Parts: sequence; structure tokens; C-alpha cells
Amino acid sequence: MSESDILSFDPHARSLEGKKGVVLGIANRQSIAYGCAAAFRFLGAELALTYLNDRAKPYVEPIAEELEAPIFLPCDVEQEGQLEAVFEAAEQRWGGIDFALHSIAFAPKEDLHGRLLESSSAGFAQAMDISCHSFVRMARLAEPLMNHGGAIFAMSYYGAEKVVPHYNVMGPVKAALECSVRYLAHELGPKDIRVHAISPGPIRTRAASGINEFDELLARAETRAPRHQLVTIKDVGIATAALATPAGHLVTGNTIYIDGGYHVMG
Repeated sequence: MSESDILSFDPHARSLEGKKGVVLGIANRQSIAYGCAAAFRFLGAELALTYLNDRAKPYVEPIAEELEAPIFLPCDVEQEGQLEAVFEAAEQRWGGIDFALHSIAFAPKEDLHGRLLESSSAGFAQAMDISCHSFVRMARLAEPLMNHGGAIFAMSYYGAEKVVPHYNVMGPVKAALECSVRYLAHELGPKDIRVHAISPGPIRTRAASGINEFDELLARAETRAPRHQLVTIKDVGIATAALATPAGHLVTGNTIYIDGGYHVMG
């Protein structure tokens, strides 16, 4: 590479200065969404953050203050109009956005803890709606606000690709989520909107605490991953934020593993 080629790189390619983004799914300071939001803010972005309900608000509000989020709204994707209100607020304040992150997943306890074979129709449908289709709805709302391109992120897990004991109904749901990412990448690519599935290694979050024998899953991941260490929300956050910068403008439609290499092991 010649000196002139090096000098031709955009000095802002690794920055999010002046960028605006929506982050859904922060529950507390252990949330993967918090790690991502903190990284987006560290790189210069301005954020719209959400909380699930009044019970969750006291845990998330200090985070919104810390990250200086000018938009802080409730967002239960099962409540009609709440998701739409977040994007309406973003449009009113900023006129458009540059990225959106979906870190929301849920399955009823009895379906999550039971065999897939015995999952209820209602439970499966609810898990699919909250964990997958709400991502599609988010992308639909983000599309008209990304007039200059952008990036859309969904949080997945290795159980979408391979069988992970005790992940149960969430395996097929996350597989549908990753497939949706690929189709949305195809549909939104002509508008310079990239779509990513982020697949972190196991992290002790509130959502993960609902998985049976999660401690054994953590130990297995640490032992078998080539890096022999567990991923943190900070690791996931900065890798995700990097994909939102101009440096990631030709990366789309993939499942990005941030797991110390665990997914390559047989």
C-alpha cells in the first residue's frame, strides 16, 4: 500500500461523532444493550434509550443520565404504539437516525424450561413475536429515518445454529431472527442500510439467568473457547459499535460471533 493510499483513508471512519441511534433492551448495567450503548456513546453518538416498564425504569434511568440520552421512553413491544413512539421521538428531535439496536428476548418460563417438543403454541408465538418479529418491526420503523444509510443490529446466540442444552424454544426463535437478518440485509442493502446479527458468548445477564444450568454453560464456554476466557458486555459493545461506523459500510447480512472463538469448535 502506497503512502497516498494510506492518506486517503477517512479520518472519521472509526467515529460515530454526529451520529444518532436507538437502543432497545437495556434492563440494567449487566445488560448487553448497556455495553453497546456505552460504546456507541464513547465513539461520539447521541442515543435514544428505552426501558420496559415502571418497574424497570429506576434501573435504566441512571444509565440514560450517564450516557446523556436526550430521548428516554418506555418500550414494551407487546404494547401497541410504544415502539412507534420511540421512533417518532427520534424523528422529531433528529430528523433521522444512523443505527438501531434490538436486544430484546423473551419466552414464558414453562416453555423455556421445557422441551421444545412440549412447547405451547401460545408460548412459542409470544417468544417469536417479542424476540424476532419485533426486530422486523423495528427495522421497518428505522428504514425511513435512515436516508443516508445506517446499521441495524439484533442480538442472537450460538443456540440458533447448534443445539445448546436447555436453550430449548429459544433456539428456533433465534434461528428465525438470524434468517430475518439475512433477508432484511437483502431488502435494505440498496439503501445502504446494513443489518447484523451479533452473537455473543454466554454472559451473566438477567435474561440468561432464566436458562437452566447456566453456570455449566459458562464453564464450558470458557474451557472450550480458543481464547479460554468469557466475553464481557464491553467486548460486545465495542465490536458492535465498530460495525456502526463508516468502517463497516460493506459488512452486512452476517452473524458476527463475539465469543472468543467458541463457535468454531466441534
